[in-house]
Amino acid sequence: MALSCLNCNAFVDESTVVVTGVCPTCGRPLDDIPEPEADPKAPWHFKVLVGLVCVYLAWRLVQVIGWLF
Repeated sequence: MALSCLNCNAFVDESTVVVTGVCPTCGRPLDDIPEPEADPKAPWHFKVLVGLVCVYLAWRLVQVIGWLF
């Protein structure tokens, strides 16, 4: 998303804005810097799927140990 500097009317890409939030052309602060998005969490059904896979693999491990002895 491109930002526009209100002071010098330059279009500024978010990747070129320094951490302080200043315009690279004129050095004045930009007003419309969007906040970074939070890391998305895994959906509940993915967590259930991972849990069921762990239970299945544990059961297969019990079967292999039983087969060896």
